[in-house]
Amino acid sequence: MKSRIALCAAILMALPLRAGEFDALAKNLRQTWPNCATVMVVCDVSNSKATVEAASSAFGGVKVMVVDVKGPQDIGRAAGAVTTRRPDAVLLLPSDKVVSDGSSAASFLIQRLGAAKIPVICTSEAGVRQGAVFASGPSTGGKVFANSKAAAVAGVSLPSGATNI
Repeated sequence: MKSRIALCAAILMALPLRAGEFDALAKNLRQTWPNCATVMVVCDVSNSKATVEAASSAFGGVKVMVVDVKGPQDIGRAAGAVTTRRPDAVLLLPSDKVVSDGSSAASFLIQRLGAAKIPVICTSEAGVRQGAVFASGPSTGGKVFANSKAAAVAGVSLPSGATNI
């Protein structure tokens, strides 16, 4: 019984951390691209449901759409679906088992979307180094990292005060 109570307490204490994971990114998105109405997430939904919900909450007022992938073999199809729907931005989830920041699947997706002029945003420096337009979040230490080359290709502006990588 005590272990159940401790487990429940630990889960409840972790929820606010997860809920705030995308707050800085959402704030920068609204300030930089105020007309952004849709953000698409490519992820393994079964394993990233809580993270998608946290992102949706942080991006309140912006429609968040999801493309479900089960493995790297689905990334080409996902890129096609994103290109067809033309969201204003695509969000990489930092802990997704298939398309997380730094993964080869994320690199492939970023390249395909860059060619289609669809900007990618994320919460880590690793994602920006792969070609995401900008990142801010818990792992950036309060900084906003940007990729000016990716922004130029996508035809979008960068957050003011961002550190170019």
